[in-house]
This record gives sequence, structure tokens and C-alpha cells, in this order.
Amino acid sequence: MSFIALLFALVLEQARPLASGHSLERVFTHWADWLKKNLDTGDVRHGWTTWGLAVGLPCLGVVAIHWWLVWSIGWLFAMLLSLAVVYVTLGFRRFSHHFTGIRDALASGDDNLARELLREWRGKADVTLTRPEVIRHVIEFSALAAHRHVFGVVVWFSLLAALGLGPMGALLFRLSAVLFKDWGEQAEAVEGDIDHTSDALQSVAARAWYLVDWLPARMTALSFAVVGNFEDAVGAWRQEAGNFPHPNDGVVLAATAGAINVRLGGVGLSPASMDVTGNDPMIQPTAGREPQYTHLRSMVGLVWRAVVMWMVLLALMTLARLPG
Repeated sequence: MSFIALLFALVLEQARPLASGHSLERVFTHWADWLKKNLDTGDVRHGWTTWGLAVGLPCLGVVAIHWWLVWSIGWLFAMLLSLAVVYVTLGFRRFSHHFTGIRDALASGDDNLARELLREWRGKADVTLTRPEVIRHVIEFSALAAHRHVFGVVVWFSLLAALGLGPMGALLFRLSAVLFKDWGEQAEAVEGDIDHTSDALQSVAARAWYLVDWLPARMTALSFAVVGNFEDAVGAWRQEAGNFPHPNDGVVLAATAGAINVRLGGVGLSPASMDVTGNDPMIQPTAGREPQYTHLRSMVGLVWRAVVMWMVLLALMTLARLPG
């Protein structure tokens, strides 16, 4: 049932993608902001309470509806619920159009347009970025976006669905990522900003995201290794993941670098090099070739091969559970 829901959700997301900041995401953001306003006292214990209510109540609600559908109406309606939740939490097309636009600009030799599209995607871009640096950033952003919007959702959905918790895993991962972005990655407080998240809640959101993302990050890295250059990906994972300040992001980026033999990391817009205050410390780049246009095609192939691998694996697991 979970495989069918995931398959149709992937197809539907390709045909009718939801825009970033869609209505359901805005509802959750308002809910989280209300909790923060009323419960964020600057105490770590209250921070965990705030995060737990923001994520836990929607997840428990989805599980309750799932069980009610299974026992009262039937598994088909429970599957439709899973399909809907996975469809909402996936985001393949939320980043792929950015990647395609920058790739096309680079293919036509318009590096200025590529830098402008990079700025639109990530919010800022250095006009002095060279062509290899633009390509490096695109690969980094794409690897992390594929992890956060696709593979992480699939890992948690598959794991908790196998335990009878329906689509709870997909929602848990997506909401944790949203709170980390909204609370854990905030810049330093601006004088007079009453909506600023306290340091305690920022640390809680960052710690919770690290725990939720720990297993999916390693599963994504393993997937890239299996469908890419396995030996180099595993070697980079073991030796160079620590080059990046964010441990889970470092695992994904190091494995990506090894899988397609490209140099990632360094100075600039690297998403894994920026701490929660917006600083951009020097980090040691990974081994590999200087980023080239051909690496963009390699990145596309890497992601799609990993998606196919996951779907085949889940299909085989589903068939294995069928009665003989």
C-alpha cells in the first residue's frame, strides 16, 4: 500500500507540482508562529515543548485518521490519505526548475543570467562568481534539495509506514525541515524584531532537525554511492564529511562529490558552510575534479538513478510481503 501511494504521489508531483509556500504549508507556519509567540520563553525545556507541539500534534492527527480509515472504511481510503500526505510533503519540482534554468543559461554561455537565477533560487549570489563556482553551488544546492524534498521524505515514510503509522514519517520529516528553516537558521536578532526566535528555540529546532535527519542523510549518501562511484563516494563520506560544519549536510555533500568526482565545498554560498548567524567560514573543499558543465548532467543522472533504485527496492519489499 505504501509503495502504491508513493508511486502515484511521485507521478502526481511531476504532473501537478505544488508551489513553495502553498496553502497547507502556510497553515502550518501560522500554527508554528502562534506556538512560538505564546510558548517561546527563552528556556530550552519550553523550546522542546513548543517544537513537540508544533510537529507532534499534526503527526498524531494524521496517524489517528489513518487508523480510523483502516478500521472503519478500508485500506483504499487509508492509501489515498498516504498519497495525499506524501504528495504535499514531496518537492521534486520545487527545485528542479531552478536547476534547469541555470543549466540552460550555462549551456548558452550566459553566465550572468546563471548567477541571477542562482540569486533568485538562494536569495543572494556574488556577481564575481566564476563559472565553476556557479556550477559548484548548483550541485550543492541540488544535492541537498533532493535529499530534503525527496529522499528524506521517502525514507521516513517507508520506515514508519512499515510500522503501521501510515504517512506520519513523511509529515515528521517535512515539518522538522520547515521548523529548522524558520527557527533554526534564523539570523541574529534585529533590534525591535518581536518575532525573532529565541536562542533556546533556535538550538532546539537545530538539534531536533539533526536527530530527524541523521538516518535519512546517511541513506541518501548510501543511495548516491550505490548508483554512482561507490568506492569514491564512500571514501569521501568517511574522510571529508567532517569538512562541512553541518554534519548531516556534510555526509550528503561528501558522498555526492565522490559519486560524480567533483570538488565541492570551499568559500562562498555553500549551504553547508553557512552557520545559523549567516557567517560563511572557510571550509576545506573535497577532492575531485573542478566543477564543469558535464557534472550537471551527472548530477541529474545520479538523482534519477537513486529514485529508481528506491522505487525498485520498495516494490520488491512490497511483493515479498504479499501472501504466497
